[in-house]
Amino acid sequence: MLCRKMSNLKVFRVTGEINKPNLKTPFTKEILAVKSDHAVEKVYAEIGSKHRVKRFQLKISNVEEISIDEIENPIIRKIVSGE
Repeated sequence: MLCRKMSNLKVFRVTGEINKPNLKTPFTKEILAVKSDHAVEKVYAEIGSKHRVKRFQLKISNVEEISIDEIENPIIRKIVSGE
């Protein structure tokens, strides 16, 4: 059952910027998701909870699907490659 769900997942790289009042910080996250919209929602949830950032303080500039060779996150690479 897990293999069937994993076959639908794609890897997305989401880039953007956190705009807090005294701080602007660029970020890049690699996310496993079915669609790019789901990846964006996951980024809002993760960054919002870890950095206490509201959605209006996050500006997402790019969402792109990436291939297995382009994955930089070692945990996601292991999950996708099946090691």
